[in-house]
Amino acid sequence: MPLKRLPPDDPREWLNRAGSNLALAAQEVPGVYLEELCFQAQQAAEKAVKAVFIHRGETFPYIHDLDRLLRLLEGNGVTVPRYVNEAKELTRFAVVMRYPGLTGPVAKRTQRRAVRIAAGVLRWATRQVEGRCR
Repeated sequence: MPLKRLPPDDPREWLNRAGSNLALAAQEVPGVYLEELCFQAQQAAEKAVKAVFIHRGETFPYIHDLDRLLRLLEGNGVTVPRYVNEAKELTRFAVVMRYPGLTGPVAKRTQRRAVRIAAGVLRWATRQVEGRCR
């Protein structure tokens, strides 16, 4: 059943999109490069982080650098846990890993780690948006 679409300025829509990317990232699809799944994990984390910006009424730069986005949130008073900061590892999947020849293929364990990191970021962002911060 498709998710109910919300306005683009609603952080829950960004969380829904992040969840959709995460669901794709976790799939084992024959004929799909693992790098593509890692890209989906990066997108899940990026959209989750941007949902926090929207929830706080803050603008964010249209970039894919998760480390920079998280530093901006911290600079604005958000406590970012260590496990969420691991998302900076996913930034490389936003561009470099998507194009042939720029790097080699990723291993299955790398894809699983990317999914775990993205899932943690999404859980954290959901708590931020729903007001259940830790």
